[in-house]
Amino acid sequence: MNGKFIVLGLAGSAAIAGAAMWYLQVHAFYRPLPETTVLRVTTETGPQPLSLSAFQGIDATSSPLRFRACVTLANPQELGSAELATKPDPLTAPGWFECFDAGAIGTALRQGEAVAYLSEREIARGVDRIIAVYPDGRAFAWHQLNGTLEN
Repeated sequence: MNGKFIVLGLAGSAAIAGAAMWYLQVHAFYRPLPETTVLRVTTETGPQPLSLSAFQGIDATSSPLRFRACVTLANPQELGSAELATKPDPLTAPGWFECFDAGAIGTALRQGEAVAYLSEREIARGVDRIIAVYPDGRAFAWHQLNGTLEN
């Protein structure tokens, strides 16, 4: 009889710890970004701010790789001289941040339906901000490792 209570206690503790770990990874550290957040692209003359007509973004202080944004560009022609991103690979966002679908963005980039630009180099040590833009002005931004920390 006493063994059952021990097993129930261990199982309950494991369930609580698992739920807490899930919450901390998926929800706790993320915060919404204000609509006044500025996105830039890297051009020959340096970083240039983009005109946005809509913005939805999240970030976390626990990692520079947690930034995600879904935007609509007011003037997609601003990207004319922007530097193209090398090896863009959108990272998945939490399931509750529904506007950002990394799989669909990656497929669109591979099929040429979207173009990836270098938004900002070294936004954090070893991390670049990338922005993928569709012809209709929809754009999606994320941070990814740039390879400078390897070796």
